[in-house]
Amino acid sequence: MGFVKLVRGFTIIIFLMLGKVVCANDTVIVVKDARMDILSSKQAQINKRTAMMTSAGLYRGFRVQVVSSSNRDNAQKIKTDLMNKFPDHKTYILFQSPNFKVRIGNFLKKVDAEKLRKQLNKYFPQGVYVVEDTIEYYPKVEDLF
Repeated sequence: MGFVKLVRGFTIIIFLMLGKVVCANDTVIVVKDARMDILSSKQAQINKRTAMMTSAGLYRGFRVQVVSSSNRDNAQKIKTDLMNKFPDHKTYILFQSPNFKVRIGNFLKKVDAEKLRKQLNKYFPQGVYVVEDTIEYYPKVEDLF
């Protein structure tokens, strides 16, 4: 019986102590280094950039596919035509058996690719659409730091 009273006594004391800890109104003041905000924003930029990349280190983006043809000469002719009419945009021929696909542009945003698609519709009224692709993109120096 003496042991039971002793355990009950300790239990009551522990309960009273915990009650005081839970009910305490202490204030915690956190002092943070101002450089933490700069570091956090840089890490957020890095995370955003790596989310745009593939595992091979290339960027995910958009191109405009102009034609898909089994005729290589036809694809080459269309590529040359695109290079002459749109010299500011790089053109590509991609072979996915049995077709040669002619694509143009390197766009990070689909909206920009859509603008070019609308221009291309004047010259190629059928089968021009925006596709997701890995693109050639080189970030600006100020974006890196």
